[in-house]
Amino acid sequence: MKLISWNVNGIRACINKGFKDFFKQIDADIFCLQETKCQEGQVELEFKGYKSFWNSAEKKGYSGTAIFTKKDPINVTYGIGIEEHDKEGRVITLEFDKFYLVDIYTPNSRRDLERLGYRMIWEDEIRKYLLKLNKTKPVIMCGDLNVAYKEIDLKNPKTNRGNAGFTDEERQKMTELLNSGFTDSFRFLYPEKENAYSWWSYMGQAREKNIGWRIDYFIVSKSIQDKIEEANIYPEVYGSDHCPVGLSIDI
Repeated sequence: MKLISWNVNGIRACINKGFKDFFKQIDADIFCLQETKCQEGQVELEFKGYKSFWNSAEKKGYSGTAIFTKKDPINVTYGIGIEEHDKEGRVITLEFDKFYLVDIYTPNSRRDLERLGYRMIWEDEIRKYLLKLNKTKPVIMCGDLNVAYKEIDLKNPKTNRGNAGFTDEERQKMTELLNSGFTDSFRFLYPEKENAYSWWSYMGQAREKNIGWRIDYFIVSKSIQDKIEEANIYPEVYGSDHCPVGLSIDI
């Protein structure tokens, strides 16, 4: 089974930058989006053989997630059942026979860290949510998690330490998540691979110079980590300040 996750930074803009071509070319079984930045009815996007599920933020032009799937889910859930966290359209969960798929767009702590306190609460609630699902069946979670976990996951760790996405607090929350029974699929296969990034600033030709961050993930339950066949990053695919990431898994 092939899965793709992509923060499109506005699906309407991304459609005009080759989104449909990549979608058709990659032919994923499940394709997850983050930061769709649209409300219901603002975009016409259908693909033959896929069902789609959208979760939009209350605030127009902000946040939002979507999933396209060839396989019909047993059940679909929007959010995690906590209003404070659910109004920004950041989570969609599809239940299948053998696993849960959770598409997540984690809140950014912002440049001055004004949202770091909220982010810490979010991280704890998301971990509880994933652990609850994991008691029933394995979980595949993907999305823009807005954290570069280790120094290897960004080009300039020393000068970025303490900045949003690379604070000790955010990194500790990722440690807590992984230690609670989950695996970072990319690092499971490629623990030492350097210069593997999924996001680049629009400033200073960062993408051309590959001055990037790996902040987009596929996280899976440890119980199925041995079923991981491949974990991909597609830096050659443009259309957003993020590139798509992928997971192939035998489940």
